[in-house]
Amino acid sequence: MAAIQSNRPFVLPRRNFLRGVGTLMSLPFLESLAPVHGLAEGTGANSLTSGVIPRRTAFIYVPNGANMADWTPKTEGTGYELPPSLTPLQDFKSEFNILTGLTHDAGRAKSDGAGDHARASATWLTSSRIRKTNGVDIKAGISADQVVANRLGQLTRFASLELGCDRSQLSGNCDSGYSCAYSYNIAWKTESTPMPPEVDPRLAFERLFTSGDPSESVKARARRERYQKSVLDFVLEDARQLQQQLGRTDQRKLDEYLTAVRDLERRIETAHHANLQLPATDKPTGIPNKFAEHARLMFDIMVLAFQTDTTRVATFVVRHDGSNEPYPEVGVKQGHHDLSHHGKDPEKLQNLSKINRFHAEQFAYFLRKLKETKEGSGSLLDNSMIVYGSGLADPDHHDHGNLPILLAGRGGGTITPGRHIRFEKDTPMANLFLSMMDRVGVEAPRFGDSTGKLGRLSA
Repeated sequence: MAAIQSNRPFVLPRRNFLRGVGTLMSLPFLESLAPVHGLAEGTGANSLTSGVIPRRTAFIYVPNGANMADWTPKTEGTGYELPPSLTPLQDFKSEFNILTGLTHDAGRAKSDGAGDHARASATWLTSSRIRKTNGVDIKAGISADQVVANRLGQLTRFASLELGCDRSQLSGNCDSGYSCAYSYNIAWKTESTPMPPEVDPRLAFERLFTSGDPSESVKARARRERYQKSVLDFVLEDARQLQQQLGRTDQRKLDEYLTAVRDLERRIETAHHANLQLPATDKPTGIPNKFAEHARLMFDIMVLAFQTDTTRVATFVVRHDGSNEPYPEVGVKQGHHDLSHHGKDPEKLQNLSKINRFHAEQFAYFLRKLKETKEGSGSLLDNSMIVYGSGLADPDHHDHGNLPILLAGRGGGTITPGRHIRFEKDTPMANLFLSMMDRVGVEAPRFGDSTGKLGRLSA
């Protein structure tokens, strides 16, 4: 199943793209071309119909809960001190809200017994009770990202983008009688159709920069590899012609964008050749050996996809829930899942916090990229809503209440960041999704187990 989905015909406006032999590169927002793009700056509630710079939504999932004592701020409001697990985000404290009290009641055991990791990931974006089965009769719910994609998808080349660092599994028993499809996928197109994430940055990059003709893109890819050329080499003439139509500011912006694409492509190619020199491995070519490098390549792809309005909806599974990968990069040799069952052991809790902090470092990289990407009078981050967090709170108790959740970005001026907001106990996380849908112009009376839109997101 393709990780980047679009089942609708899409008409390509001539000057929204650079074109070459078998290559199609979306352009970032350029003020000189605003009438052609059909975009203008603004903060209206419906970016679909009012012609404003589009708002993007992304959902970043980290596994196995958190050491909540090191995640949760001690005070509320703007004057809170950033907790230890989130200190890598210090430079962006004014760009996100920490949301305490959100809950997924659908993830709790109730009569289904064990299987909290499967329920944690499968309910995170669906807010729905999943069917306990390890057969083909899986059932979850349509995820929030796909509800948005169904409404916004006709406006972009791809309705949504699904990325991850763990190759997805769709069958087998992964958690106490629950199908692996639940543990490895957070995006669900229908109740029975998960959207597996693409884990190979090379393949994700190729999909973003091809013309949409499968036979043509294969030929173009072969030609690039034969002559060791970049996708930029195939659109260079088109880019030169476009430069002549742009003002000085947009010329610089286009140069910066093309440089970013070239740099990303170079890093993917480096990772590809590094893997070719290794002994036999299960990892496909193009995936870096180091987790942080892998994650950052995926974050870069998401930034480019948003910057060029190739999609407005993205999900990223950092690792699947129940993952037992160690993190030697930060001195943690024990498996993550094993550590998550800490039993209040101080050493295990300390190592769990190291992993939480390491994941936050990668997220900080993503926020920095979004913040540095200028758009209109603000940044890409200003026009985005990025949910970051896990489907479990204290993993030792498999707690589905009071989840570790962070919301970054300003949603095109509709969100006031920089705060720790504590909501009433057991507030449905679905209320957050309903509020985000409203901010991108998607009208929904309810979602999952929602009880209403989440208040206090704007001051």
